[in-house]
Amino acid sequence: MLVWPFGWVCWPLTSYVDELLKIKMLSLDGFRTYIQRPGAEDKEVFLAAMRDSIGLHYPWVSAPADDAGWERYMTRLARDNEDGFLVKRIQDHAICGVVNLNIITFEALCGAYVSYFGVAGMVEKGYMKEGLLQVTHHAFEVLGLHRLEANIQPQNWASIALAKSTGFQYEGFSPRFLKINDEWCDHERWAVLADVEQ
Repeated sequence: MLVWPFGWVCWPLTSYVDELLKIKMLSLDGFRTYIQRPGAEDKEVFLAAMRDSIGLHYPWVSAPADDAGWERYMTRLARDNEDGFLVKRIQDHAICGVVNLNIITFEALCGAYVSYFGVAGMVEKGYMKEGLLQVTHHAFEVLGLHRLEANIQPQNWASIALAKSTGFQYEGFSPRFLKINDEWCDHERWAVLADVEQ
């Protein structure tokens, strides 16, 4: 393997571009996890993990947990301005969580919204911190984005702690900002900038 500039661990140089496009087995050097775009081969394991995690996710997020939800998720990720990554553990490829880049915008704004959720049994192990750091690194160093924003409900202490631990800073409060479980919910805005040293 080759350690690419910026600390990425990549496959041999001849297949670097293909692997970068697919985001297969891409990890920051020394991490226990890697990020990978979801594919058809992940569907059953993904849905089982999401069903097992409903208690962990509620009321903060409604993750895809059935065939229809999976199809909606994959359709959304097929758009040019959306991207999503499974956080997988290197030792056994178990799914530890999900990190999405939503409404990716270039030119003047040059940023994206970030959403993420963990998997029951994988929380409080640092896997999601690694995953969020890797997606942030990808957004800044590969996509060339300037800013990422995470919108988090004020009572979701675990999600706020994760954002803070990866360099996100509190920017403000947005009342009735996102509709979660058919209810408009207040959110805090947390953001990280590419040109601010963490």
